[in-house]
Amino acid sequence: MTQLDGEVETTSGYAMRGRQGKIIEALGRDIVGGRYRPGDLLPREAELTEAYAASRTSLREAIKVLAAKGLVETRQKVGTRVRERELWSVFDTDILRWQTAGDNAESVMRDLIELRQILEPAAARLAAGRAEIEDLRRIGQVTARMAASAEEHEQYAASDVDFHLAIYAASHNELLGRFGRLVADFMRLSFDVQQRARAQETVDFADDARAHAVVYQDINRGDATAAAESMLAVVLDGKSALIEALNTLSLRDDAVASDR
Repeated sequence: MTQLDGEVETTSGYAMRGRQGKIIEALGRDIVGGRYRPGDLLPREAELTEAYAASRTSLREAIKVLAAKGLVETRQKVGTRVRERELWSVFDTDILRWQTAGDNAESVMRDLIELRQILEPAAARLAAGRAEIEDLRRIGQVTARMAASAEEHEQYAASDVDFHLAIYAASHNELLGRFGRLVADFMRLSFDVQQRARAQETVDFADDARAHAVVYQDINRGDATAAAESMLAVVLDGKSALIEALNTLSLRDDAVASDR
């Protein structure tokens, strides 16, 4: 029977708690992870209810949620089929989380970093020309929190996410703002990777906080070109830190495997 223990936090518009949420989580992971491949028909309803310890009602509701994410489609007299990967809702935060928990995690993270390199400097450029007083106040407050929590990993990570969300909001571009939510989830995943790689090591984020402060100063001065350049520098620093963490974890896994 598929493991359904634990609760799952999500930012995709509904709370994945309780039995139904756990079914969505388990079945979604199995689809994205390749247990059920694109083009496959899912097992019959009776088999799925047994495999996921679900009632028919809960299973059907879970299938509806996964269909809304683009993972599956249901047809009468045919059944529920897994859709091709290119039809999945690639910016859905749950699908992102399920993908980065699988074998193609590094590939997904690489693609997202490349998107950040393209879009975040553009968001900072727009923010430099469009930010209102309230936007600048918010960015300034988050910048101060980052500096104050430079030696507290979890607090710093939360403030870092808030900083980038504030920049997206200050761009006053609705589509960029929505993409910012995906970036926030990706950043949380990246921080988790880095924290696992560093184990008990104490990290001082003071330099990183100062780099973010430069972005704020450029936006506050209304210098669009400088804001874009300083934001790109921040994204590239984050990219380097993530690559280093992934390499550390890979070496650690290889060492564990060789000891077996």
